[in-house]
Amino acid sequence: MKKTTGMDRAGTANWRPATRALRGGTWRSEHGETSEALFLTSGYTYDDAQTVADRFAGTAQGMTYSRLQNPTVALLEERIALMEGAEACRAQASGMAAMTTALLCQLSAGDHVVAARAAFGSCRWLVDNLLPKFGIETTVIDSADNAAWEPAIRPNTKVFFFESPANPTLEIVDMAYVCGLARAHGITSVVDNAFASPVLQRPMEFGADVVAYSATKLMDGQGRVLAGAVCGSKQWSDEVLMPFQRNTGPNIAAFNAWVVMKGLETLPLRAFKQSEQAVALGQFLEPRVTKAGGHLLHPGLPSHPRHNLAMAQMDAPGP
Repeated sequence: MKKTTGMDRAGTANWRPATRALRGGTWRSEHGETSEALFLTSGYTYDDAQTVADRFAGTAQGMTYSRLQNPTVALLEERIALMEGAEACRAQASGMAAMTTALLCQLSAGDHVVAARAAFGSCRWLVDNLLPKFGIETTVIDSADNAAWEPAIRPNTKVFFFESPANPTLEIVDMAYVCGLARAHGITSVVDNAFASPVLQRPMEFGADVVAYSATKLMDGQGRVLAGAVCGSKQWSDEVLMPFQRNTGPNIAAFNAWVVMKGLETLPLRAFKQSEQAVALGQFLEPRVTKAGGHLLHPGLPSHPRHNLAMAQMDAPGP
């Protein structure tokens, strides 16, 4: 492979978000292709038996099996990590594969999770049904109430899990406060950032330890594939996330990874335009909804109870 500046973190430090979405992680093979190559392969060839042994033992670099590494998937992972500001990223087959992996890879029977009440329905199912099935205790709180978090902590609390903005209620969590509280108590904060994407919001800038995505939503943006991603530190990814992922197999297919990369190329344009249009639509509808006795919620509207916080955390309020 012929690497370029897209793989050089020092060289990309001053890149703007749109450049990171378009060029992050870029490398080209010896053929010098203009577009990212699509590697539809389950395995790889080796020069000799020793190379096979060394690669599978982890003492030599190189691809071994596409459940473990794939060049196309690796490019997507590096691009998302660069956009998020994370040291590492692992791509999954769907958003829910990402959420499940982000939780189960670090939890054991007897651990405790404090989770947001306002969350995507399947995420609540994980918290309410799946985790307790494996002996993991859970407490659900009003995540928009800063005062609710600390009293929920127990000696065995291992994870804070929340989404901001929440899908579909659009509740906003004070990420700096909650992630700071988690870190002070030795708790891992896991943030579902699917609704905002790393273009509009980067939870690690506010202290999040782990950020999970449904790339099906804004990242692909065109309803073509299912995809997910989990971002974290390199140490956490290597020691906690990867052993779980390599042995349970929630991996994304190379074709889906390639499609998501095509979506990332236009994500900055789409995300900001969608935010602009959502606010304009909200401003048009709000007086009419209020007159009819209803209430319109969007973080971009001053009437949202956490509008100021949303604008402080996000580059734009989202779709």
